[in-house]
Amino acid sequence: MGTSPSNRPGRATTSRETRKPLILASLAALGLLAWRWSHPPSSASPKPAPVILNQAAAYAGYAGSTSCRECHAEAFEQWERSHHGLAERPPLAALDHAAFDPPRHFTHGTQTTLVHCAEARHLVTTRGRSGSNETHAVARVIGHDPLRQFLVPFPGGRWQVLEAAWDPHRREWFNVFGAEDRQPGEWGHWTGRGLNWNSMCAGCHNVRVRKNYEPATDTYRTAWVELGVGCEACHGPLRRHVEWRHRHPDPALPDPTLPTISTNQMLAACAACHARRSELTGDFAVGDDFFDHFSLATVDESDLFYPDGQVRDEDYEFAPLSGSRMGHAGVTCQDCHEPHSAKLRLPGNWLCLRCHNGSDPRAPVIEPVSHSRHRVFGHDPNGGPQAVDLAAYDPRRIAETGGECTGCHMPVTSYMQRHPRHDHGFTIPDPLLTRELGIPNACNRCHADRPVDWALEHTERWYGEKMDRPARRRTRVIAAARAGEESARAGLLELLTTETNAYWQAVATGLLGRWGAEATVTAALRRQLTHPHPLVRERAVRALEPGRVVAPEIAAALSARLEDPVRCVRLAAAWALRDRLDMNSRAGRELRHLLDLHADQPTGQMQRGAFALARGDLAGARAAYARAVDWDPRSAPIRHDYAVVLSRAGRARDALEQLQAAVHLEPHEAEYAFKLGLAWNELGRLPEVAAALERAVQLDPRHARAWYNLGLAREALGRTAEADTALAAAEAVAPADPQIAYARATVLARLGRLEEARAAALRALNHGYDPAGVRELLEALAR
Repeated sequence: MGTSPSNRPGRATTSRETRKPLILASLAALGLLAWRWSHPPSSASPKPAPVILNQAAAYAGYAGSTSCRECHAEAFEQWERSHHGLAERPPLAALDHAAFDPPRHFTHGTQTTLVHCAEARHLVTTRGRSGSNETHAVARVIGHDPLRQFLVPFPGGRWQVLEAAWDPHRREWFNVFGAEDRQPGEWGHWTGRGLNWNSMCAGCHNVRVRKNYEPATDTYRTAWVELGVGCEACHGPLRRHVEWRHRHPDPALPDPTLPTISTNQMLAACAACHARRSELTGDFAVGDDFFDHFSLATVDESDLFYPDGQVRDEDYEFAPLSGSRMGHAGVTCQDCHEPHSAKLRLPGNWLCLRCHNGSDPRAPVIEPVSHSRHRVFGHDPNGGPQAVDLAAYDPRRIAETGGECTGCHMPVTSYMQRHPRHDHGFTIPDPLLTRELGIPNACNRCHADRPVDWALEHTERWYGEKMDRPARRRTRVIAAARAGEESARAGLLELLTTETNAYWQAVATGLLGRWGAEATVTAALRRQLTHPHPLVRERAVRALEPGRVVAPEIAAALSARLEDPVRCVRLAAAWALRDRLDMNSRAGRELRHLLDLHADQPTGQMQRGAFALARGDLAGARAAYARAVDWDPRSAPIRHDYAVVLSRAGRARDALEQLQAAVHLEPHEAEYAFKLGLAWNELGRLPEVAAALERAVQLDPRHARAWYNLGLAREALGRTAEADTALAAAEAVAPADPQIAYARATVLARLGRLEEARAAALRALNHGYDPAGVRELLEALAR
């Protein structure tokens, strides 16, 4: 299923990549805290304003894949049987009848699904929107190998993707979500918006899809040129070429109508679907820049990727490839994959050794057996080559030898229960990082019965100092940044200048947003605003806008990015400046298009709510968030953000209810417990405030704001000694926060610990706290 990566099926609409919680800043002394907006920015991208062609005009240039067969018979035959050619199609008896006849049923969680045939129709009986079993006729098939899913039409122009899937190899049915037991009403149930084909799948399984969502009626008029990933999905519209060739059949004559597609443009065409990314326009066309239509998901503060760049969630190939040494050296999809069949150009290590045999000066020479210390198919025990019939090579039928390059450098993760995929990051297995940070390594993926120290002993003995490479040091810095460790700041700043790959510069830039208010970091981020790569510029914009209070000089720097040549950067800047953006400007119109594009999903309604709130439209914000909660009631992030809006509207009780729901849905999220404490404070319920904040610091001992506010709450309850304990913990986590030091000085003074109180007051003064207030406290302490 080619779902839109920003809204991949799951129990919560907003994954941790988009879950940066809103920041509630404490007011001074013992007053309650004010809600402050910090919703993560979104993005969008080409050169003119939203030049989304009239649909009839856009589709008029296409001829359809069958028009290619006459002149390109061999390529057509390869494509027709490929995963691309079979990406989406009507049911076919030759391919699908065996899945439905004889009838079968299988159990998943509390549910049982039955598949069968009747009157030449393929039928699935499973739990539907009504909460009871319903029978639906399959209208289309999506995917081919190693699994097939099935589409059924729904009212409102919708097509929904069944959870029931067919494994053509094992010849059995299974549920793509395993034992999750998703229920009707959940966003991620097959009847919900998370499994909606129009929004999630269509664009990558067909040619030039227009979602055509109509917000007023919550319906779709989705259109497409051709089912499946046809020839023109990669080559662009070819009607003029076909017509010209019919007039000039001599193959020696060059066709002046045939567009030239560069290597980078073809890579962008692959990446448009083979990347985890957010849509910005909904209308990518071959020849366009990837970053004019998408915002790429990368290693960040979430758990989408491991800190070394290995895929963790369903991240696809483009981002890992971009971060790899191979991608940085210019290796693209077509270097390894035959473009029409999508199969590998050569099997096994023969593919890798096309370059790693001394023929390419950029690629180190690799002798597979001595390098891997494992047996390698096609080599004798002494490392010499053997005669092998490459045509008969099938890795599924060859006993595991352990010496294939992909086994170590492209480890496999299975998604959707049955879909094993190679990681395209070409990382080096590092058991030391497994022991230190819990990052998986290929050694223990194969030798799962062995401890990490066993793998570490072998890698150190075999490779020695080679293991202590820059990538290991980079991983440690990124892991520390994700954990919120202050020591990471210096390492991230160093990566901005020492890292040669723009992907990792972008990662470091984005992670620096935690310290974006500090002068040194601000200066570095402002320099990144003019970086040659749009991914770095986009991340710099986002990192400079962490808290919605944009200083004038930062606003001026971000305003310059509103005219950036690449749309993803323009839209990041437009979002950062949304409270003051001219909506009639190019960036303003692009932002409005983006908001409309995603209006059919809960995350899109969250974004619309954030935009309305920034523009002072409190009623509009409440309506958008209420709709998002209605569409995905089991999403804790949505309820959390809705609580912010309700609090702004003076509806403290309603805000509390939303936060209680968020805590119930995600009881281990410290930020929600923290906000619940603030909500109780708005209602004057101090015992509940303290209880919620104590839970927050228990969940996250490094949550400085929670410790700080816990100290204030304990002091208000007369628990002064305990208040100092909490404030001391807050200061240990955030020693440069003058507000914490000042609050601690006042508490220490009440405890009679005057020397410690004076020292804390001086710390507050040195870190920039209100000089008059601190001096008044110091004078009081001197009496």
